[in-house]
Amino acid sequence: MISQPRHCTVELQALPSRIGQVRRIVSAQLRYWRLDPLIDRAALGVTELLTNVHLHARPDKLCTVEIELRLDRLTVSVHDLDPRLPEVQDATSSATCGRGLSMVAAVSESWGARPNGESGKVVWFTLAAPSPVAAPPVRPPFATVVESPVRGFVEVERVAEAHALQGHAPARSAVAG
Repeated sequence: MISQPRHCTVELQALPSRIGQVRRIVSAQLRYWRLDPLIDRAALGVTELLTNVHLHARPDKLCTVEIELRLDRLTVSVHDLDPRLPEVQDATSSATCGRGLSMVAAVSESWGARPNGESGKVVWFTLAAPSPVAAPPVRPPFATVVESPVRGFVEVERVAEAHALQGHAPARSAVAG
């Protein structure tokens, strides 16, 4: 169970090139929060919601994506300026559009839409967050100081080299804070 809420917000124009960027941002943020099992479903859901904004929202495509982790629940929401609530379509299996909300419903625990103030709406979905994995022990990123009683001086051992000898590669992250 996650003890402190976590939150990430991205504001964008829901254009095809930006949708892919937000999908990568959501994936990276979930990886940073150690929620790797949720990445595929969250990325699919946010892609579908942003595509709906791109195709249907008026007067413009400005929207905000929020991901929030509280206790054992991840909520992904998209806020836009169009007050019209979305409707689930009965699409055939060969249809190329009209299945987005059905896909969101299929991959999430729950989903919904609500008006947002005077104008606009919020469309959201939730995913159950897995129990957190214990964090590995914190080690210095580049070097470890080792005292050598035999030689009477301090040696510096490169952690990356030590891990390479043990068959481990150093971890890397593309996401800050």
